[in-house]
Amino acid sequence: MSAFLDEMFALAKADRKTIVLAEGSDERTLKAAEAIQEAGFSKVIVLGNVEAILAAHPKLATVQIMDPKESELSSILADELYQARKHKGMTEEDAQALIRDELYFGVMLVKTGRADGMVAGACHSTADVLRPSLQILKTAPGCALVSSFFVMIVPDCTFGDAGTFIFADCGLNVAPDAEGLANIAISSAESWRALMGSEPYVALLSHSTHGSAHNDDADKVVQATKLAHELAPDVALDGELQVDAAICEDVATLKCPDSPVAGHANVLIFPDLDAGNAGYKLVQRLAKAEAYGPVTQGLAKPVNDLSRGCSAEDIVGVTAITCVQAQRS
Repeated sequence: MSAFLDEMFALAKADRKTIVLAEGSDERTLKAAEAIQEAGFSKVIVLGNVEAILAAHPKLATVQIMDPKESELSSILADELYQARKHKGMTEEDAQALIRDELYFGVMLVKTGRADGMVAGACHSTADVLRPSLQILKTAPGCALVSSFFVMIVPDCTFGDAGTFIFADCGLNVAPDAEGLANIAISSAESWRALMGSEPYVALLSHSTHGSAHNDDADKVVQATKLAHELAPDVALDGELQVDAAICEDVATLKCPDSPVAGHANVLIFPDLDAGNAGYKLVQRLAKAEAYGPVTQGLAKPVNDLSRGCSAEDIVGVTAITCVQAQRS
């Protein structure tokens, strides 16, 4: 287990939160629930058929298990869902049907304070996981965009924070405009503070550094930096910066000596999903970095989307991160 996850487990255990594991029909989720129960860093609510789950995993007898199709709570949550969404045209019948879906049921548990966060996606698409989250939880106050990030831990690395970085957005927003990039930068700075407990130094990346190129792509990053400064003047951020200028002190000294961020950035904001996805995978594979994510940010309460290729261990790690996010939300 990595030092980063060890820290997440310790933080989670210090203030235990309740996290919904929505996919109780998936064996990986049940194995993760057992591991979380044994580790003791979080309380969990597993959604699914109670008899089937206990038959396969009798150790989960002490864990709260709810079946959205059978639970007495379903009618209560359906009414609360209807009240929250009737202005959007939802009928009572619509709400009663939706609440039988584990993702809607789980998000409503979070919305109503019966749980602090949710983890799903092992057998659902990102769109399926985020749809009820956006409809019901909505974005956090002051945040206009939901985005995602990876925590990257690069071994034997002196860049960033001793090799630790946040990369964003590498998994959700395909082509954010300047306002979107600004929101991603601010959310990522907040995520760094929440998870790492230290100050973020945010670089908005480009193929250009401080006007070395002039074109629409570079100009978008310049405008995003300006907007981010206006929205969060307390955050140390700069752009547009090339990657080497952002993380290498000697390059920063040559290219942008007056930058408050260049040379020691620990939060890297990519201009689009192509760059972000390629960037994190290159670092993961070539530098043998640990990559944790994508972690969702910008929702009013934390809901995290798993890769459908995830392992039970991945679910345990994401649950710990979700706990820490819930502590800070």
